Amino acid sequence: MKDASNKEVPPEEMERIYNEIKTPFKYGVVFKHPDTNKLVDSPTIFRKNKRWYMTYIVFDGKGYETWLSESDDLLNWKPKGKIMAFSENTWDANQKAGYVSLVNTRWEGDYAVEKYQNKYWMTYLGGNTAGYESGTLKIGLATSPEVSKPKIWESNHNPILSPDDDDARWFENKTIYKSLVIRDHKQHTGYPFVMYYNAKGDTARYESIGMAVSRDMIHWKRFGKDPVITKGKGICGDAQIAQIGDIYVLFYFGAFWKPGAFERFACSYDLIHWTDWNGPDLIAPSEKYDKTYAHKPWVIKWKGVVYHFYNAVGENGRVIALATSKDLLNN
Repeated sequence: MKDASNKEVPPEEMERIYNEIKTPFKYGVVFKHPDTNKLVDSPTIFRKNKRWYMTYIVFDGKGYETWLSESDDLLNWKPKGKIMAFSENTWDANQKAGYVSLVNTRWEGDYAVEKYQNKYWMTYLGGNTAGYESGTLKIGLATSPEVSKPKIWESNHNPILSPDDDDARWFENKTIYKSLVIRDHKQHTGYPFVMYYNAKGDTARYESIGMAVSRDMIHWKRFGKDPVITKGKGICGDAQIAQIGDIYVLFYFGAFWKPGAFERFACSYDLIHWTDWNGPDLIAPSEKYDKTYAHKPWVIKWKGVVYHFYNAVGENGRVIALATSKDLLNN
């Protein structure tokens, strides 16, 4: 095992991880909204009772709501219903884009969602301005006794992180976007719960990925002074964490620091110090359905196959597509 006091992940380990996670075979579109005027986005994949579930967000022109779908094989998905909906006269009235928390991060693990205090947890992008990611966006918190049924989650009507907070950092004091919460049993940060989220500053007009930590899922403290992933331009966003042996892999998307939008990754021994991959993109536009953007990852390995779900934008609008480590179309 590599000495974790060495913060850099060496090139040979980065190459090994790349060869483990790469998905050169594009399977195609696996999920789209039946109404072509509505956009689907941001898949979160988990497993319960021998079935797969995906939460995703729907934009209908007004804002985001969150939905649930179900699958037996990771390839064919059926919508089950809405789990976060618009409300009236609240700080999050027109935006509720949810992301399930505490999904098992172990590579080739069970991908189950952990209960904490006998509840399931979800953070969400919230705001009261209508439009596509309009206005000041903040991070909200929702809970539910069920994670695999299409029931509306109970939302906490106070944001847990806001760009208006007194301790908001330079790269996040304009607006905050997608969030991911994981359980860190080793408590590398000194806290059991770790959040990664992308945000934009009032002077830093680009998106970077920062960290926050918590002891109870309710009260959150920003961690560090600077982003953990940034290019100083464009977008770095939508983190997902997988643990492969003693290495943590942070999947994320990049955009506009080179043409288009594409999938990248970084590696760490401690969830804090990240070594960015400088090789080929994991996913990049190449097909008609993802010719505009190929971004927003959720990556798992199941029964020897790596499944890389991503948001594809192209001739079919905004849909969920899949790339795999093995050619599933010709086997």
